[in-house]
Amino acid sequence: MSHVPLSVPDCPGTPSRDERAGDRPPFLHTGPELLAGALGRLPGEAVAEFTESWNDLPADAHLGTATPYRFRRYGRFRLRGEELEPLPHTAFFQGKDVNKVNGGVDRMFAPLAGAVAAGPALHTVIRTLRDHLPGPRAGIDTCGVHQIRVTASEGLDGHPAPEGVHQDGHWYVAQVLIGRRDVRGAESCLYDLRRQPLYRTCLTAPLETIVLDDRRVLHGVSPVRPAVGARTGTRDMLLVDFFREAG
Repeated sequence: MSHVPLSVPDCPGTPSRDERAGDRPPFLHTGPELLAGALGRLPGEAVAEFTESWNDLPADAHLGTATPYRFRRYGRFRLRGEELEPLPHTAFFQGKDVNKVNGGVDRMFAPLAGAVAAGPALHTVIRTLRDHLPGPRAGIDTCGVHQIRVTASEGLDGHPAPEGVHQDGHWYVAQVLIGRRDVRGAESCLYDLRRQPLYRTCLTAPLETIVLDDRRVLHGVSPVRPAVGARTGTRDMLLVDFFREAG
């Protein structure tokens, strides 16, 4: 399968006048201080174990490329007040209407490592993100967690979003940068439902975060390429989907 590089139109750097006039903009972009402050209350070794777990992600078997450039794990939790209950491991599914590249099929990814799934760092991040959703929380009872590493090398770009400009099919989606090393690109751009650009940014600081209302905006990410003078590079992301479990 070949991937066409995502073309990201020019986007303004601030929410539009119409979005500011609404009750709440459909997204939130925060610096690292939000999650750093929450994680700062935990023992340092717990946070280190969490961030270092990105070095142990298996290759994504659903890319359809000869050489993998994306590595990931996936897990789901039931949200019960301040408690997170791990759910049985299952395939990740998106409809063709939201993912034209990999939609319509069950994608089985490796599960979250037990220490990560049960660790205080992930639970703290999820609870903090839930408290900063750009819209009502009523009815949300489930979240999906994706640990993703995208690599880039000479002659092989990494594609964080091979499906192009899209929605994920959830209520809210949080995108947390864990780290980027020796890469350029990976510019995030948000669009309204008419595909008009709303906001553009490049996440560069660890724990910098975008939380978006997946029902009100579309999003895309440009390819990842090695930084000038580097042969390879990596970009690590934590994605958390918030939704109501069907049924």
